[in-house]
Amino acid sequence: MSSRQVSFLEPLIADVSAPLAFQIRPKTLLDVAGQPELTRSDSWFAMMIAEARSCSCIFWGPPGVGKTTLATIMANAADLPFTQLSAVSAGKAEVQAVVKQAKQSGQTRLLFLDEIHRFNKAQQDVLLPYIEDGTLVLVGASTENPSFSLNNALLSRCRIVVLNALETGDIEAILMRACEQLREQSAAFNVQKNAINWLAENADGDARYALNALESLFDAGATKVWTKAEVENQSLRRAARYDRDGDAHYDLISALHKCIRDSDADAALYWLARMLEAGEQPLYIARRLIRIATEDVGLADPKALNVALDAHRMFEILGSPEGEQGLFETVIYLALAPKSNAAYMAEKAARSLAKKTQQGEVPMHLRNAPTKLMKQLGHGKDYQYAHNDVDAVVDQQHFPNGVVVESLYKPGERGFERTLQERLTWLEQRRLEKKGSGNSRSAS
Repeated sequence: MSSRQVSFLEPLIADVSAPLAFQIRPKTLLDVAGQPELTRSDSWFAMMIAEARSCSCIFWGPPGVGKTTLATIMANAADLPFTQLSAVSAGKAEVQAVVKQAKQSGQTRLLFLDEIHRFNKAQQDVLLPYIEDGTLVLVGASTENPSFSLNNALLSRCRIVVLNALETGDIEAILMRACEQLREQSAAFNVQKNAINWLAENADGDARYALNALESLFDAGATKVWTKAEVENQSLRRAARYDRDGDAHYDLISALHKCIRDSDADAALYWLARMLEAGEQPLYIARRLIRIATEDVGLADPKALNVALDAHRMFEILGSPEGEQGLFETVIYLALAPKSNAAYMAEKAARSLAKKTQQGEVPMHLRNAPTKLMKQLGHGKDYQYAHNDVDAVVDQQHFPNGVVVESLYKPGERGFERTLQERLTWLEQRRLEKKGSGNSRSAS
């Protein structure tokens, strides 16, 4: 069984063989850096801790922001036995073993389940009765959106707590405290303040990453004073937090899309660069830009779609990095183009109408008539061939019987759609002039 049990009835003694992050883990909320919405004395979490209570909850946030720390503080305050499992390696059998321990002791046990989003539905269902009857207080930790990965039954029994990436100042404070801990092992060890700042900025909000980097400095030179230049040379700059299937992926493309929609070219360029620097596939971005060209620019600028398609083709030909220039040009073009979602809304309206009127018959004069029999049955009869009209405009029924439509496409007043609106107005006027032939666009 992959688990770790800790009793908080006795004080924890720092184990110098343990990872630095474990050695300096806060024991009280007063020592927790960041997450002020939980650590403030008037917050619901702080009041719960002060009253020695606990609750089942899901901590959702990026790595290294205090999920494990907050769980241990809760267990300590409520005087609950604590078991930690990882959903990566544990399953139903391990959960059942924890339940057995709790039942044998007759005491509620706090189960901290790291990476809880890795549990499948069946594994999640195992937890439900024990949360319900008080055998377990479940504290789950997830870097992924719980609403996507956890079932509704589990979500309804747990409070969702959103944790944010730590600020640079918070990580600096953690590193300073860690340096004091390390100096107990080697008094000569020190890291200059500007080097601490560099480590904190490089951590991307992840305190554990920063502490591991500091610990590597100690291992490399426990009796020296580390300068910023030496720290930069020793440490690798952290790769951006990014998962092509995770929340960051969808949040960044959402930001790019919305900034283009809002005509903010500078912000759109920034989010595009963020995605590429994080390792996103350029062709995925190109496909999304094609979508944006039709959904948000639409017929206000018909060239937008061609620009986006050309960028896709350019990358296919050149690859990285040269082919990525086309993406930047496209983002600028789309952001500065006039905007209209009229074609997008027309698509939705047309699809909705089509679903509601699936049984509507094609009017006889619009039907195909490739054979003599079909012509005898009336297919194509009385069809008005528009090219025979001087204006190529006719007034005849185009929708099924009983389908009355005022308009599906409603162009805006921006860009080329002004021209399209003028064209629609002219067509309507010409049809009205020709009305009286016995045919109409719709039939009641």
